[in-house]
Amino acid sequence: MNTNLAHNFSWRHAALVFLMLFPLVLLLTLDPIPQDVTYHHFVDTGDFLGIPNFFDVISSLAFLLVGAAGIAFCLKNHAGPSHRAWLVLFVGVSLVSFGSGYYHWNPSNETLVWDRLPMSIGFMGLLTALLSEYINNRLSSLLIPLIILGISSVLYWHYFDDLRLYAWVQFFPLLMIPFLMTLFRSRFTHQWLLFFAFVLYAVAKGSEAYDMAVFQMTREVVSGHTIKHLLAAASCYMILIMLQRRKPKV
Repeated sequence: MNTNLAHNFSWRHAALVFLMLFPLVLLLTLDPIPQDVTYHHFVDTGDFLGIPNFFDVISSLAFLLVGAAGIAFCLKNHAGPSHRAWLVLFVGVSLVSFGSGYYHWNPSNETLVWDRLPMSIGFMGLLTALLSEYINNRLSSLLIPLIILGISSVLYWHYFDDLRLYAWVQFFPLLMIPFLMTLFRSRFTHQWLLFFAFVLYAVAKGSEAYDMAVFQMTREVVSGHTIKHLLAAASCYMILIMLQRRKPKV
């Protein structure tokens, strides 16, 4: 691959820059977005074995299982400039298990910080890996600045009660997946698994939004938020399967 970014710049790269900056600029033109306190009101509050909000807490362990498997794979297969970015993704996924469990044990803005911090790290690892593998290897150098940006977005929300920057950090890497797959060519096979991961995460967010409806539909067996945890973990697992099975394209 030609590593001269300026020489390879095209309308596709211009569209990428626009997609990156336009939502951010649009968000920053809005009034500050405070955290809705009703966000912490989850429908399944049942206790079990002395654990409050049992299923929302225990389902967070799914992230640890996937994250640990991803870390193990990345440590054994560390070829390529995007290796560190994928490793950061799975480190973030593993830490989400602890942050999410802690948050759901006692939902509040104070505990939510520890859920969103590892999420922001994982999102920035994913974004860096995608940019490196679809655009240019040299973009893997953005890993540390993007991690700092992700962490800063959570701290900014926590201290100023403004979700605008965090909204960009959470959703932009996900929007990148169909965009990059449409306009750019990956150097690896099995990219359909990446798109499947995107679909699973989208369904997970939908399940989260319909927490009570899912709970009622399942006769109060499982809530939408619990399913959201399982689907989001499955989404990360699809990425791991992609990394395990893919091969360089000839």
